[in-house]
Amino acid sequence: MKSKTAYLGLLLAFALILSYIEVLIPFSFGIPGVKLGLSNLAVLLALCLLGYRDAFLLTVVKAIFCGFLFGNMTMILYSLSGAVCSFLAMAVMMKSNRFHLLTISAVGGVMHNAGQLLVAYFVVKTYGIFYYVPILILAGLIAGILIGTIVTLVMPFIRNVIKRGTNI
Repeated sequence: MKSKTAYLGLLLAFALILSYIEVLIPFSFGIPGVKLGLSNLAVLLALCLLGYRDAFLLTVVKAIFCGFLFGNMTMILYSLSGAVCSFLAMAVMMKSNRFHLLTISAVGGVMHNAGQLLVAYFVVKTYGIFYYVPILILAGLIAGILIGTIVTLVMPFIRNVIKRGTNI
């Protein structure tokens, strides 16, 4: 890989564009806060291509930038907590080399929702928020499987492009 900084910048731009698309085309599932999380494509790609440290940096910067560009400070808090929980779970699973990318992504989706749910509990201070757990687990699994499937399908193409050089 020639320049990790350039790839990291491209992945950050990709994540921000996907977040913007999600803002423009809201996928309404009837449940507050449930999104597809398309920008997590960039995080999973970074984990596969760049390694843990760079992927973690992308995770944090993506959450902060998306919050400033498309949300507010509260959104940054929720996004950052979910993103860090998700990243940690995915990094541990990837490091073990025992799980398929689809499984790693699905667990990442669930952990993203778990991190946000914990922050929500501390903000609203009521156990009633935990009634969302089954719905959020299902939503996280579905989103994670979708993201994992996309990354699994495009990864051979991306690795081929990187190996050949910048000519697509």
